[in-house]
Amino acid sequence: MKVFTTFDEVAAAAGTELGTSEWVTIDQRRVNQFADATGDHQWIHVDLERAKEGPFGGTIAHGYLTLSLLPWLGSQVFTLQTPGAKLNYGVNKVRFPSPVKVGSKVRVRVTMGQVVDIPKGKQLTVNHVIEIEGEEKPAMIAETVVLLLP
Repeated sequence: MKVFTTFDEVAAAAGTELGTSEWVTIDQRRVNQFADATGDHQWIHVDLERAKEGPFGGTIAHGYLTLSLLPWLGSQVFTLQTPGAKLNYGVNKVRFPSPVKVGSKVRVRVTMGQVVDIPKGKQLTVNHVIEIEGEEKPAMIAETVVLLLP
């Protein structure tokens, strides 16, 4: 795991791959809990029998469930221990090229993007690719934005 303790270390990492997380299995229990938390009970996610006849041969994870794994999976790859506040500022881009079938294993590959000086600190982009074990296309590609304040 990469630990950043100074703004200079963060800036020096711009454009470099930081690594990958461990693989995690996406099971039906997690999908059902996400459906309950968000109120999104679309059959493709929670109806095992109907989903068998659907386009993927079974249930799939919500795209936003996949997105919600970024803080946890990303924390296995790097941590920001810089002084001051670390704020999630937003997401510039998110795409879901391939569905995550329930029972699949996923992990994140993280690359530090651009690091820019702002009046109150640094703004950095972090590029995340959620890979599916054994699949060529990723489940998700996202560019997140973090503010580091002194």
